[in-house]
Amino acid sequence: QLQASGGGLVQAGGSLRLSCAASGRTISGYNMAWFRQAPGKEREFVAGIGWNRSTRYGDSVRGRFTISRDSDKKTVYLQMNNLESEDTAAYTCAANGPYTQPSVSRHDYSYTIWGQRTLVTVSS
Repeated sequence: QLQASGGGLVQAGGSLRLSCAASGRTISGYNMAWFRQAPGKEREFVAGIGWNRSTRYGDSVRGRFTISRDSDKKTVYLQMNNLESEDTAAYTCAANGPYTQPSVSRHDYSYTIWGQRTLVTVSS
């Protein structure tokens, strides 16, 4: 129901834009988030956007990544700039809702709908 795409291989300092498209459902009223997991590491919160468009970012990406949503297109985007080798991971999107509290949770257990992963590899 959530399809993540846009991953790929990029050099350090480059940019990528990930997309998370919902099929068969709306994202209106849902809090949406991106998580990532690097090999041998735990899943990490990257960014989230509430149904009221409030945003929250992980400490390691703040200032470099931007999350946005287009409810008409049922899609959430993650613009990733100035990529670093430490950003190499499998990225996945998740949703929680509808109309839970608008503050975005950074905990993966708060999200009930998960998409497939898209791989991002940053070469140094």
